[in-house]
Amino acid sequence: MTEPSTTDAPSATAPSVSSTATQTEVAVLAGGCFWGVEEILRAVPGVLDTDVGYTGGWLKNPGYHDTHDSKSGHAESVRITFDPSVLSYETLLDDWFFKLHDPTTLNRQGNDVGTQYRSAIFPQSPEQEATAKRVIERVNASGRWKRPITTSIEPAATWYSAEKEHQDYLQRNPGGYTCHWMRS
Repeated sequence: MTEPSTTDAPSATAPSVSSTATQTEVAVLAGGCFWGVEEILRAVPGVLDTDVGYTGGWLKNPGYHDTHDSKSGHAESVRITFDPSVLSYETLLDDWFFKLHDPTTLNRQGNDVGTQYRSAIFPQSPEQEATAKRVIERVNASGRWKRPITTSIEPAATWYSAEKEHQDYLQRNPGGYTCHWMRS
């Protein structure tokens, strides 16, 4: 097993400029099993990179098995690097995140049960936090879901990349397990 990399949220979230002058922003989202979330989001126009991992818990350097049965407090999450000139954070949440999983089931997605499968947003800036609150209010009011949204907004925390075998999992294992779908 390779040692997971860690990045403190503040340094990982600052927008950066590449040599081609593309602005980037980072979003950290948890919506159940990270394989399915990553697979859907990687194809969204404006998404530049995805990384699956763990955040929001108390255990340092967790591994995949450490996150199960709520043993670490971490959520299986996806860190998304995107170009905000192509995809806004608000659109990422409203048109993608709140349609690719069921945000009304507390600590559960499909057959996956436990706090590691919670629906959570880890804002990387005060602006992202304000946007997340606004989108949750709008989605709740829209009637898109029959039950209230249970998605939590949690403080940005240390990011731990998942082990190599979990990165790009559904790309390497087409037809592998996922509990995700896109809802209109």
